[in-house]
Amino acid sequence: MNDPLARLQDLLRVEALPRALDAAAQARIDGKTKPRGALGRLEALALQLVRVQGTLSPRLERPWMLVFAGDHGIADEGVSAYPQDVTWQMVMNFLAGGAAINVFAGAQGLGLSIVDAGVKHDFGAAAGLVDAKIAPGTRNSALGPAMTAAQCEAALRAGAAQVDDACGRGSTVLGFGEMGIGNTASASLIVHKLGGVALADCTGRGTGLDDAALAHKRGVLERAAARTAPALAPLDALREYGGFEIAMIAGACLRAAQRRCVILVDGFIASAALLVAARLAPAVLERCVYAHASAELGHRRLLALLGAQPLLELELRLGEGTGAALAWPLLQAAAAFIDRMADFDTAGVSRAA
Repeated sequence: MNDPLARLQDLLRVEALPRALDAAAQARIDGKTKPRGALGRLEALALQLVRVQGTLSPRLERPWMLVFAGDHGIADEGVSAYPQDVTWQMVMNFLAGGAAINVFAGAQGLGLSIVDAGVKHDFGAAAGLVDAKIAPGTRNSALGPAMTAAQCEAALRAGAAQVDDACGRGSTVLGFGEMGIGNTASASLIVHKLGGVALADCTGRGTGLDDAALAHKRGVLERAAARTAPALAPLDALREYGGFEIAMIAGACLRAAQRRCVILVDGFIASAALLVAARLAPAVLERCVYAHASAELGHRRLLALLGAQPLLELELRLGEGTGAALAWPLLQAAAAFIDRMADFDTAGVSRAA
């Protein structure tokens, strides 16, 4: 079987969520002791949680962040302000508990796993690191495909396997973060090829490029994009330009959707991975809650492609899943009010005339 889509059918079968509880959920929301619509977007979020879980009393159990790390061959072209060694150094920082995602996950009571998707470093038996390495980094996508078809499929399945592990621990809410020098370049190329967004509109400063370095980055990406057709199929875009961490997040999104998890979507990189997953199985989007609008150029265009309305706008551009972690309390609030807030009848409060 040489057709990659055929080989991945078990991963791509994501059913649309039923709407059978919509009317009852809306009546429940409207009956709470508040003016109708007064909780704004929390009300829509509560309705979404009902749909995902198939119950009028959604339970958000063991929320977990999965941070995938991988290196990118296109970093050889000087598209980042930081050297590639920062990828593995930041992985060690994650494992030591010193990064922003560690602090935010700890503050919010979120579980956290760090996954080596394809870092160009030998970690040995690093305590706490999940070894899912496909290869020590992708190839330079300015010169040729970033990964083979076999590597792409393996990365998608490895991401799905991490979700299976988390669900086996009882998680019903999952957020996906990333680390990888050069991965904004990879994400920009994916958005360009899948969404038809001009590279000038989706190639940003990443880790903090100055004007000259940004112009250089855009030139490299134009050269990389010229290798292939203007528009590509999802798996082709991922294989040609993706990173192993991006492919694993895409696979994780697909499996999380299959398992009726709520998916907390982080910033530009994670959203680009979701775009791949959504083009493969559009019903994935019904499970997605968009944490924030990143300051990275192109994220708003990408959110528009996804039909997304983010919860927060904090000018973040760090990645790691930090925005997803910060948005978690809003999910808790939505689930809590639909389940526990009093209604007019039980509270003895008069309704509007």
